[in-house]
Amino acid sequence: MTGSGSGNGRPSTRRFPRTLPSRATTALVSACLLAGCGALPGATGGSREPVTVMTWAPEGTRATNMPGMPAMAEAYARWVNARGGIDGHELRVLTCNERNDPGGAADCARRAAEQKVVAVVGSYSQNGRAFMAPLEAAGIPYIGGYGLTDDEFTSFLSYPVNGGQPALLAGNGMQLADACERVSLVRPDSVNGDSLPHLLNSGLAHRSHGTAADIPAAEDAGEYTATARQSRNRAGDAGGCVTAALGERTANFFDSFRRLPPDGRSVKVSSVLGSVDQPLVDRTGGASSPFEGAYITGWYPEADDPRWDAMKQVIREHAFDDDRIDPADAGVQTTWIAYTVLRRVIEALGTDDITASAIAHALDRGVKVDTGGLTPPLRWRYEDMLGTPGFPRIVNRDVTFQVVRQGRLVAQKDGFVDTGPTLSSLSTA
Repeated sequence: MTGSGSGNGRPSTRRFPRTLPSRATTALVSACLLAGCGALPGATGGSREPVTVMTWAPEGTRATNMPGMPAMAEAYARWVNARGGIDGHELRVLTCNERNDPGGAADCARRAAEQKVVAVVGSYSQNGRAFMAPLEAAGIPYIGGYGLTDDEFTSFLSYPVNGGQPALLAGNGMQLADACERVSLVRPDSVNGDSLPHLLNSGLAHRSHGTAADIPAAEDAGEYTATARQSRNRAGDAGGCVTAALGERTANFFDSFRRLPPDGRSVKVSSVLGSVDQPLVDRTGGASSPFEGAYITGWYPEADDPRWDAMKQVIREHAFDDDRIDPADAGVQTTWIAYTVLRRVIEALGTDDITASAIAHALDRGVKVDTGGLTPPLRWRYEDMLGTPGFPRIVNRDVTFQVVRQGRLVAQKDGFVDTGPTLSSLSTA
């Protein structure tokens, strides 16, 4: 099988390097052979059946690419397997290039079914309709998707770890309502993008603002001069803001925005996690980047928060200098949290044979997951879900308000902000 970055959509596994046993370990093995014993301390996989899962994401495409997500999944597997697996089960991770294409997403889902994976974990796709049906047919739970599609918040086999685009856009509206007189929204000219103005406006209504100027734009354009000019003009004469949610092309948009000839107005800029994050700020100049001073709405604490230290240690020790993994990347962070969920569920089951149906049943029955403060405690019982039409399965409504200061994304407001009431208001709007 090929590696996850091959671009052919095939799932892959990687063999992990093994170290030679120490003399002490050799002696312990010999003693066990003579006397018999259970799983050795630190032995990879323990004595139970291996658990196979899949993580997919687009790589090498003209639109948004998320190679850090499958790379993080592989590093996570190396880490838990070096510690004896999850409750004695070796974790085997298959990866698949989703290609930002409905056919690619469906291919990955079908291969997950063919390989009999017990879950798809920590993955990214804008093609929910294409991948969810094959997963449902095979009974495979989808844990911790990136939250881009309606299907992730409606399917009975989806277990989201964040509030996805709905929470981000509603939260961004709440954040900008306190800072802007008028707002322009630049968003993808796509089916998924069509829902974003309504979500942003629900947050702006938090402070009785009017609606944002809706400016659809191509998701794969190289430059956005005309779009940037339109967005600035419609932001108003004073106190205006431009927010953009174009995924990987958000940087191209704000580069075009920065190059516009001055018109005497000071227009603030904004975006959401996944469109703008710390790696992008670093690549575009840090404190001199076009994002200096920008308002950013995220799902999780800022990248420098000590609650990420455990993930960073795993990356340092088990990613082997894999430059696809950046601990400040929202996709990497989502994958870490999703695998934290998987680990907790397997430990809660405590059985030799881990199946897709057993995982889904445990989640439905209320396994509670502590993510170390990166999210509120996660649980997917019926009573834990938001229940709002369009995205009923949201269980984590919280977002964070951040701002770029001196080239670093830092907290604008301490703690989490609950978007639940704002999202619930959409059903009565």
